[in-house]
This record gives sequence, structure tokens and C-alpha cells, in this order.
Amino acid sequence: MTPISFSPWDMFLNAGPVVRCVMILLAVASLLTWTIFIAKSVELVRVRLKLQKAEKALENANTLDLGEEGTRQNGVAHTLVMAAETERKRSQDIPDDTDGLKERIVLHLERLEAAEGRRLMRGTGVLATIGATSPFIGLFGTVWGIMTSFTGIAASKATSLAVVAPGIAEALLATALGLVAAIPAVVIYNHLARQSASCRAQVADLTALVMRLVSRDLGRMQALTASGQVVRLGKSRDARSVAGE
Repeated sequence: MTPISFSPWDMFLNAGPVVRCVMILLAVASLLTWTIFIAKSVELVRVRLKLQKAEKALENANTLDLGEEGTRQNGVAHTLVMAAETERKRSQDIPDDTDGLKERIVLHLERLEAAEGRRLMRGTGVLATIGATSPFIGLFGTVWGIMTSFTGIAASKATSLAVVAPGIAEALLATALGLVAAIPAVVIYNHLARQSASCRAQVADLTALVMRLVSRDLGRMQALTASGQVVRLGKSRDARSVAGE
């Protein structure tokens, strides 16, 4: 009598077509989970390093223009600075509108910050789906396999454990694969969510630094205006020389 093998590979080969398709689907889901984990981990590490460099550059900058020079080629940090610079230039024809300008810049930066948060979480929704559905997909394969085993038992009219055990073991393998796919997916999703939240906090810090530079520049403009100088497009000239032109 040939001994019965209960290795996972042999049970996969001996399983029915439906159960085998379920196992293949769960294996693909598990492979996708680890692929997303590696790709997102590398992405988040790079983003974190860029954000740290941008934070140092903005900390050392005295004006928004210097902040723009220090954050070039730095992704979201440069986008935030350019958004503030663009809004400031577009609002130069509005006199005595310091508070309104700050409010418009804050609204624009908040939109950019939210968009960056969505970008950082892109791809992790697949992990949530895998973690939520894999156990049920595996359970479906198990139920189907047990139904097939019982049908075979009834057809052969054999009730010995040696006849029943292989079919049930093959069916239960589907549930095991469902858990193997679901547990890492949930753990990895939570890990990436925490890492993304950390990056979003760094982006919020950059937003605060940009607003500090904006406030500093506006304060300088007000001081120049109060001292009798005219401020145009970031350049100041004495009011008397302007009047003489």
C-alpha cells in the first residue's frame, strides 16, 4: 500500500480544481503583500530622508526665496515653497492684505499636504483588502473541499479514517493558506500606516516652516513700507526716488 503523503505540495496536487484555484489565489495575494511591503518601505525611507533634508534647508533659510533655492529637486518641499511664492506674487496687487494672504497660503498648503498624505498611502488599500478577505476565501476553499470529500465518501461507501483524512486535510490547507496571506497583510498594513503617518507629520512640519518664512517676509515688507520704501515684486526702493521718476 502506497503511503499517503501530507506535505503541502502533495496536498495541493491532490486537491480538486476549485480548491486548487483558491490556493493559487491566496499564494498570489501573499506574494503581492510582500511585494508591496518591500516597495513601500523603500519609498517611505527615501521620502523620509528627503523630508529631513528639506526641513534642515528651511530651518536655515531666512527668506522664502532662499527656502526655494534650498529645496530644489526635493519633491513635496519645493512644491510647498513654490505654492506659497506663487500665491504671494498673485496677491501683490492687493494692498494691506497680510492676513488674507496668509489665509490663502495656508489653504493651499493644506490641500497639498492632504494630497501628499493620499500619495503616501497609495497601494496600501490592497493590503487591507487582502487582510480582510483572505480568511474567507480560504474558508470557502475548505468548505468546498469538505463537501467534495463527503460526496466522494458517499459514492465509495467507505467510512474509514484513511479514506476521509486526505480530503479533509487538503480542504483545511486552504484555510491555513488564507491565514498565511491575511496575517502578514494586516501587520504590514498597520506598519506602513504608521510610517506614512510619520511622513505626514514631517510634511506638516514643512508647512509650518514655510508659513514662518512667509510671515517673516511679510513682516519685512511691512517694515519697509512703514520706513518710506515701496515694495514691488520682492524688491524695495525709496519712496522719494519713485516719486521723482
